[in-house]
Amino acid sequence: MESPDSSTTGLHTPPSLSAVEICAGAGGQALGLEAAGFSHAVAVEIEAAACETLTRNRPEWNVLLQDVRSLSGRDFHGIDLLAGGVPCPPFSIAGRQLGGDDERDLFPTAIRLIAEAEPRAVMLENVPGLASNRFSDYRRHLAGQIARLGYEVDWRILNACDYGVPQLRPRFVLVALRPDAADRFSWPEPGPSPPTVGEALRDLMASGGWKGASSWAVHASGVGPTLVGGSRKHGGPDVGPSRARAGWMQLGVDGRGIADGPPPADFPVDGLPRLTVRMGARVQGFPDSWEFAGRKTAAWRQVGNAFPPPVAQAVGQQIALALVRRAAHPFPETAGPQSAILLEDVVAV
Repeated sequence: MESPDSSTTGLHTPPSLSAVEICAGAGGQALGLEAAGFSHAVAVEIEAAACETLTRNRPEWNVLLQDVRSLSGRDFHGIDLLAGGVPCPPFSIAGRQLGGDDERDLFPTAIRLIAEAEPRAVMLENVPGLASNRFSDYRRHLAGQIARLGYEVDWRILNACDYGVPQLRPRFVLVALRPDAADRFSWPEPGPSPPTVGEALRDLMASGGWKGASSWAVHASGVGPTLVGGSRKHGGPDVGPSRARAGWMQLGVDGRGIADGPPPADFPVDGLPRLTVRMGARVQGFPDSWEFAGRKTAAWRQVGNAFPPPVAQAVGQQIALALVRRAAHPFPETAGPQSAILLEDVVAV
């Protein structure tokens, strides 16, 4: 089953709303927001390989290779959406959950950029650990700062598997809107059940001639555990810590490393294959046409740290609908990832 390109999903519409994205990574969130109708004024990323990925796939985008701390929001004052996936380690178990005491915490920078740019909407995502009791004070402080800037703030834990992605991958997603748009925003409803890992990857597993691909696909009959990419300082090319590897093992995948290619013809019929970068990208919801720059470790880090495009699309479309709705032309309160309502129909009002 090939992962559909956003240009062929029916929800991809000509961009009509502007966005600035910080910590853009390999473009998972940006790709989803593009499909939801946003045009990127700029995408900022500190990793050279990820910037190359962005420019290789979207040469028309304004991609900046720089530390987001040096960005001025005043250069993009009045943008429709400020979005980003600020670094996760401060709130993840692997990152020791230091929160605001972690030098990698970029939420203060995001707050500054919101104050300077005064966007109509904000969308920030992070690991679900940010929703834990450990960070309740930090979370209230964060929401309070954004509220004092004139926004209504809400957040949810969204599972990628609820939006067509064959992976659990829960994410903390914060959305902030001006009051006149906030009362028109609703979180996306879950869509149909996602494909299993076997259904999603069977053709890729078979592409090297492996005779066991079909039986493997039958066995891999669930959604995958959350993929982990590692950080700039830690983590190599594997699916993640021991718990994640055990989960992938139950699906017939050896998670101790990432393969350079699919299983060859002489691979044991009952063997345990490893994922490739392309397989991981498909599990994340990237279209097969999306190319990742860099060597295997760098490419896998981009894949494993991405925000799945279908989830970003689902939330982004709801933000877009809230921004462009007119009181005289009411629309349904929810529009899930498979909604028949097209953004272009709303924009035409």
